[in-house]
Amino acid sequence: MTALGIVLMTAACGSDSAPEAGQEAAPIKRAPTIENEFTPVELEAMIDDLVAEINKGSIKPMQMSMLLKTLEAFFAPIAMGANRAMGELGVTGSVVGSAGPTNDQAAKMEYQNGQIEQAVMEGAEGIGISPFGDGNAAAIDEAIANGAFVVTLDSDVKVSKRSLYVGTINTPAGEKAAKTLLPMLPEGPGTVIIHGSTDPTWLDGLQRTEGAQRALEEAGYKTVVRSVTWSREGEAADVEAMKTEIEAADPPAVGLLGLFDVAYWCSLAAEAAGRQDLPIVAFDFNPKTVDHMREGRIKATHVQRQYYEGYVVPYILYGIKSIGLEATKAILDPQLVDDARFNLGLDVVPGEKVDEYIEFLDSIGATQ
Repeated sequence: MTALGIVLMTAACGSDSAPEAGQEAAPIKRAPTIENEFTPVELEAMIDDLVAEINKGSIKPMQMSMLLKTLEAFFAPIAMGANRAMGELGVTGSVVGSAGPTNDQAAKMEYQNGQIEQAVMEGAEGIGISPFGDGNAAAIDEAIANGAFVVTLDSDVKVSKRSLYVGTINTPAGEKAAKTLLPMLPEGPGTVIIHGSTDPTWLDGLQRTEGAQRALEEAGYKTVVRSVTWSREGEAADVEAMKTEIEAADPPAVGLLGLFDVAYWCSLAAEAAGRQDLPIVAFDFNPKTVDHMREGRIKATHVQRQYYEGYVVPYILYGIKSIGLEATKAILDPQLVDDARFNLGLDVVPGEKVDEYIEFLDSIGATQ
């Protein structure tokens, strides 16, 4: 992997103690989870059911690779969860950041394709990947043709032959965020400013935005979308644009909804427009979003369970190897939205519960 220039890598916790080829491993035993109000009890029970079924058979060594876009920021809890799961499973392998040396999307996909090929060459039987786009499909399919199981996470490549996708299902996620905001709004008519995405090339962002729009419009509100600007100048541009939209809204603006990690920009826009009275609901757990929640300016946020995203995928890969894909999917069925997509759900965190949620993240070692 050094030849590919990978600079972000961390070994799985269990690599040193993994059994040698031909040996049977001890039954899988998960670390106990501390339960509190934010623990996803049904998800935890599902993982326990998968482990119980795997333990009925012969536990064998496995090598896997987790290829994430990066090991930093949003992806840090994913890496933490993946490392913990691989340690509990006793598999060999690594959790690797795939950002590459450039900001060019096509170059990133090509770089990650090289990582997929390298993982297969080094003997990976299972690959969990957070892909950059459909340009990864051919490399994923080639890995599968060479005997590897592939599960996508965070973003999907539907056109590939991957076994499953694990992560947020964006249309219902957008609807859920809108429904969190609705009780905070005055009776209509009114306009809700959405910091979302209208970019048809970014399907995840577009679907989340459309889900939110549909829920709000069905409830009788007008929506205006400011499409997020992902650049160095994005904050200033989007804050100014949303300020203008708040001031010009007809009927008047009654609330804001931020659908991505930079949702706190909505709060900055409301302040710039002199409308700190507007209720704001956010997405993700950016430290700046948390600051605005503590100040009472953002009323709630929706967190995508990144830790569990990383934690579940190695167990699914191991399940596919040990009991087969269909048996694994039968256990996952309560969380499947269709034959190939696993919905992790969202944590809804009210502004007054920030400290309790941070305590929950601390308890699983996934502080963001």
